[in-house]
Amino acid sequence: MYNELLLIGSVFLYFGTVLVLLRLFKEQGMFLWTVIATITANIEVLILIRAFGMEQTLGNVLFASTFLVTDILSELYGKKAAKKAVVYGSITSVLFIMCSQYWLLFLPSENDWAMESMKTVFSNTPRIMIAGIAGYVISQFFDVWLYHKWWDFTNKLCGAKRKFLWLRNNGSTLISQLINTLIFTWGAFFNLYPIATLVSITLSTYVIYIITSVADTPFVYAARKMMEAQKTDTK
Repeated sequence: MYNELLLIGSVFLYFGTVLVLLRLFKEQGMFLWTVIATITANIEVLILIRAFGMEQTLGNVLFASTFLVTDILSELYGKKAAKKAVVYGSITSVLFIMCSQYWLLFLPSENDWAMESMKTVFSNTPRIMIAGIAGYVISQFFDVWLYHKWWDFTNKLCGAKRKFLWLRNNGSTLISQLINTLIFTWGAFFNLYPIATLVSITLSTYVIYIITSVADTPFVYAARKMMEAQKTDTK
């Protein structure tokens, strides 16, 4: 149960950190977390583990937190702010590719101990990062678009903008995460793992995204309540 406990703990750690950054820095805190999560998720995804009876890569919870960020930004600051976070995450990924590949061009000293490990970690980075960028950009922009489509639909249905937050949150994220899972898993790992492993990773990744999507809903509600309370306190 060791890996399972760590994965459960990561949900509270990462999603909780999003709320702390929102409280401290508001909109800018969401942009900050997007940059952090984009870089670290694309490194962490190289690690393959077994948990909950499934073979899976890490990075899923971190990446799921970026959907939490765009949903919070959509809810509190609007579509433009959410799209800006996606742009920041995309630019971060591109710059990280450039930096990590540039490091590998250097000739190490005879006393160096890190270069071989760096090559092992980052030799597949361009392919993984390109797949990650494609999945991230397509799924995140789709998520923002669908979030507001759900919002328009429920607003017309009941005439109240605050209602059905759970629906626009999960209704957008669950579909977007499926798109991302297919693009990233097969784009990043095809021919690196056997087909059976890829299918296992795809299924396990999406199961995790279903769980994290449901789990992030209370955090979206908490974010809205927290910021509304903060506005009341400043009046």
